[in-house]
Amino acid sequence: MPQITLPDGSQRQYEKPLSVLDVAGDIGPGLAKAALAGRVNGELVDGSYLIDEDCRLSIITARDDEGLEIIRHSSAHLLAQAVKQLFPSVQVTIGPVIDDGFYYDFAFERGFTPEDLELIEKRMEELAKQDIRVERSEMPRDQAIAFFRDMGEDYKAEIIESIPEDQVLSLYRQG
Repeated sequence: MPQITLPDGSQRQYEKPLSVLDVAGDIGPGLAKAALAGRVNGELVDGSYLIDEDCRLSIITARDDEGLEIIRHSSAHLLAQAVKQLFPSVQVTIGPVIDDGFYYDFAFERGFTPEDLELIEKRMEELAKQDIRVERSEMPRDQAIAFFRDMGEDYKAEIIESIPEDQVLSLYRQG
């Protein structure tokens, strides 16, 4: 039965484990809609993170400093999904958040045209309107390398190879 302490010092007791988003919904529908992620005992976690023990919880929204970074990171994933759907032979490389936005590098047999960019933007808008399920999983580094190589995503595999061998990686699958 987790007892959750909120930033204002109030506490909520629950009968069973629940996600960060479940707690946000319990607090109120406005917060449930605005919630992007959470901070459990100081650690940034996604909204699906399961709380199964007593903790301190802060709900992260777009109003928080970290909120914009989370939105940008999610937008980069949305961009990659749109590009892969429109141009299946593209390989995704790296898509970090930067000070004034985000970018994504893609390996493609040709450059993107202005018409391609319009198609990508339209597809991103369509995807953003859908209720796309995003699933988090963890995978050992070597398994993640094999996973991306099997998908033909050699650049992703190469980036992961630079991560220490004992590292467990968080992967997000959407759509």
